[in-house]
Amino acid sequence: MITHAAGPVLAADGLVRRFGEVTAVDGVSLQIAMGETYGLLGPNGAGKTTTISMICGLLEPDSGTVTVDGEPLTTRSTTVKGALGLVPQDIALYPDLSARDNLRFFGKLQGMAGRQLDARIDEVLAIVGLSDRAKDRIETYSGGMKRRANIAVGLLHGPRLLVLDEPTVGVDPQSRNAILESVDELGVQGLAVLYTTHYMEEAERLCDRVGIIDEGRLVAEGTRNELIALVGADTRVALTATTHADHDPAGVLGQWAQRCRDLPGVLQARPADGSLELITHDGSRLVAAAVTAAGDLPLSVTSVEVTEPDLEAVFLHLTGKALRD
Repeated sequence: MITHAAGPVLAADGLVRRFGEVTAVDGVSLQIAMGETYGLLGPNGAGKTTTISMICGLLEPDSGTVTVDGEPLTTRSTTVKGALGLVPQDIALYPDLSARDNLRFFGKLQGMAGRQLDARIDEVLAIVGLSDRAKDRIETYSGGMKRRANIAVGLLHGPRLLVLDEPTVGVDPQSRNAILESVDELGVQGLAVLYTTHYMEEAERLCDRVGIIDEGRLVAEGTRNELIALVGADTRVALTATTHADHDPAGVLGQWAQRCRDLPGVLQARPADGSLELITHDGSRLVAAAVTAAGDLPLSVTSVEVTEPDLEAVFLHLTGKALRD
């Protein structure tokens, strides 16, 4: 029986894994607390799947340690693996069985039975939005529905840590959104979640903290704001304006730019093709001040676009390459 530890649900320390002369994972360390969703963000081939294979006890590290709920975990562990729920990239379901029958089968493997199992099956089907298709065979499901059923299996035994390996790859937008909503709710319920992805927008939407992995190394980790601050990325504000008749657009925009340069927090202000572009640390708060600065100038502001720094910019800064498939 597992005794729940007061510390992190997952602690991985210095994980290294080599395949011949190739080092797939090079010294990865991370921790995940109860109720926290941790995103492992990186391109395909960065080492995400190898990392979670070691975390789940499927692959022995060449060096480093893993503890789950305070208990050491290796490929030989048995009891402690009950605290884990793994949702792999590949669909691990029997296609000729219904979702309910698949869940009943995997539940029995976990030692569940009777009314407890039936009640839990209903719960997880509701979480992933498949209650109305519970009796249908998996082979009739769309790709996105199969992935949602895969998540249901990972949740069935009530794990302390759910590991999701790129769960939205190749699914339609509707199913993708349903998966993201389900994962978002899991953290609220107190489950620790490790979520690997190469989609920046998923990491920004779901994750309390993000670890950026590239070429097997964890190059940075933190909250979104901490990562943005780490690279000093700034916000771009573009204010499009129409100059009144009989006035020189370039001259009017130049005057406006000069006024905005005196505003607190403005790093740059320059006219560009009928608009004013501002670079600032806090663009959303600066918009009203910039519009006010136009004052009596002969122009009308027609649109405002605020481009906040994102994890794509952070990844590019840290690795020198774009985050791509």
